[in-house]
Amino acid sequence: MARIIDGKKIALGIRQGLKTEVEQLTQERGVVPGLAVVLVGANPASQVYVRMKKKACEEVGIASFSHELPVDTTELTLLALVEQLNQDSKVHGILVQLPLPKQISEQKVIEAISPAKDVDGFHPYSSGQLMTGGPGFWPCTPWGVMELLRVEGVDPSGKTAVVIGRSNIVGKPVALMLLAAHATVTICHSRTPDLPKVVRGADIVIAAVGRPRMVKGDWIKEGAIVIDVGTNRLDDGSLCGDVDFDAASKHAAAISPSPGGVGPMTIAMLVKNTVESAKASSAIS
Repeated sequence: MARIIDGKKIALGIRQGLKTEVEQLTQERGVVPGLAVVLVGANPASQVYVRMKKKACEEVGIASFSHELPVDTTELTLLALVEQLNQDSKVHGILVQLPLPKQISEQKVIEAISPAKDVDGFHPYSSGQLMTGGPGFWPCTPWGVMELLRVEGVDPSGKTAVVIGRSNIVGKPVALMLLAAHATVTICHSRTPDLPKVVRGADIVIAAVGRPRMVKGDWIKEGAIVIDVGTNRLDDGSLCGDVDFDAASKHAAAISPSPGGVGPMTIAMLVKNTVESAKASSAIS
């Protein structure tokens, strides 16, 4: 049976380290890192994510600024709030919770956030820096995946990695990160012919497609490392990942569960990006 990659435990260790950093930053430079979280509407899943992010901030000593707007908020109103937060020196990170209501262009909002406060790592500047290997904020979920691999002692160099999913939020950036770590990377999607065959050749499998238990156990190469990014709610209210965990565990050397794997890491890396932004801001000022 595969060893379990415990994202909760690893994320806790990251947050504990960040708490010490925040204390030092506050004592030595008088700076308290601040994260502004903007929620438009009352999407239940988004509300849960926002609460979890606020809790993580509180744990490490980050100031959390909450902005909850009605579902009929106009695009201009939201853009004005983002600009206000861009100019607020107490705010070092800006997170606009996605998805947004249909009357608001998500891309416009993402582009309106200052790259210096883009702790989600979604701004085109951040994406460009990731592509070219320059400094900038990495998107939190892919970075969380890479941290899981690092802590588990998995060196992607020279290995074959398959990423299932090509989203701008996970699939594409994690493929770039793996490529930068010298893996040979294949990105798979809905039009990939014979997907099981492609996955069976992978030393590292990253499942980020958003379909419950799509990746079957017999797709997994013996001794592979499996990172399950998906979180899917079933009809009975329970959650599961994109990988058939029980079946895949019989073949993988190590596997992350869902929930309890990548999710806690995403929040930990968001907090880390916010602390890094505050450190950079205090160094400039």
